[in-house]
Amino acid sequence: MSDEADSTSAPSFPLQEYLGMELSSTEVGAGTATLHLDDQHANPNGVAHGAVLFALVDTAMGKATMSVIDDNLYCASVELSLRFIRPASEGELIAEATVVKRGRSIVHLEARVHDGDHRLVATSSGTFAILGG
Repeated sequence: MSDEADSTSAPSFPLQEYLGMELSSTEVGAGTATLHLDDQHANPNGVAHGAVLFALVDTAMGKATMSVIDDNLYCASVELSLRFIRPASEGELIAEATVVKRGRSIVHLEARVHDGDHRLVATSSGTFAILGG
């Protein structure tokens, strides 16, 4: 299992770079994904597209999962539900994910998305599979 959480251990990936997500993890069992909303994130109504929030939460949950598994393992999303609370159209979006329970092959997580003013934008729960080894 990873002994410490840090923001430099995982390589970036093309979607992360395209969306402008920054990842961090301040403790084992937690992961954060942040992005600054821009025109590329908007739906036709001018607010953050739901797929952007989904990608943000999924990535934060992946980061949290990776912090509780051995370095020779990896994870994959199995299921994720997302409840939209309020629209967001500017500023930062911050997804904070936490591990609820780590089993032998499955990790259960919860996440909350806030805007830069700490207003709740979305809530989520998810399940990730532990793979490899």
